[in-house]
Amino acid sequence: MRRLAGLVVIPLLLLSLAACGDDGGSDSTSSKNGFPEITAGAKFGEKPTLGKGEGTPPKELQTDVVSEGDGAKLKKGDAIQVSYLGQSWDSAKPFDNSFDRKAPFDLTLGAGMVIQGWDKGLEGQKVGSRVELVIPPELGYGAQGQGDIKPNSTLVFVVDILKATQVPTTAKGTEVAQDDADLPKVGVNADGKAPTVKIPKTDPPTKLVSNYVLESKGEVVKATDSVVLNYEALIWKDAKTFDSTFKNGKTVTFPLPQLTLKGLKDGVVGKKVGSRVLVVIPPAEAFGDKEQQGIPKNSTLVFAVDILAKV
Repeated sequence: MRRLAGLVVIPLLLLSLAACGDDGGSDSTSSKNGFPEITAGAKFGEKPTLGKGEGTPPKELQTDVVSEGDGAKLKKGDAIQVSYLGQSWDSAKPFDNSFDRKAPFDLTLGAGMVIQGWDKGLEGQKVGSRVELVIPPELGYGAQGQGDIKPNSTLVFVVDILKATQVPTTAKGTEVAQDDADLPKVGVNADGKAPTVKIPKTDPPTKLVSNYVLESKGEVVKATDSVVLNYEALIWKDAKTFDSTFKNGKTVTFPLPQLTLKGLKDGVVGKKVGSRVLVVIPPAEAFGDKEQQGIPKNSTLVFAVDILAKV
């Protein structure tokens, strides 16, 4: 089964890092308590400058709380938003940072959206904290490296934890009648398991459909939000499931401005957080006349989406 996340959203920076040019790191070798020292921009919210690591890097994950916030502790499954800067232990130049982009990074902790060193190192830290992580290769990019990151590199990150949202396990709300015989019927279970999706043996609609199945009383999703979703995704023609976060056991966090599957974005914008929604996407708002990882060209797609949270 194909994961849709890689098709519909700009690759998450910590999974496919690209070189960002000269970010003006510190050429000095400087450490504090065994961690590369923050030589400038030490306060929460400021873009930090890191010195090189000294000597042999640690073989295990190391976490240093540079400044502790007073928010809730992060747990697996939380939707979190962070700012960060990353560089290799033996380098004076960052390979990536979100501070220059002025765009925080959204993820679901423990969902495998980022390198393991992040999932492990951030769990238990408090919202409002600045944390420095030293990540050994096996919890980073390992022997293969990534982009300009050399194989077997130890990575150093400074991470500001901006906010976190607890994510429920299922959509809940008032059942909405599904009385159009020409549209799929979606299950209304609220047990965290995948809902059933029954697609009729009729021609698919030619326009986007976005209907409540369960309507909550949550906030309305805006096009600028990042949302945490659970979904079943099927092809109308053969009713074949091509992706399921329910079966994978991991929600996904989509920054909607970066979502390239137009129909899915348009289908959740304007709907309420906590709801379950049927979204039927015609080819023109899906992948059009191009085959995508086993999804035939000109396919109408069907999504049963639980909008669990927004970040």
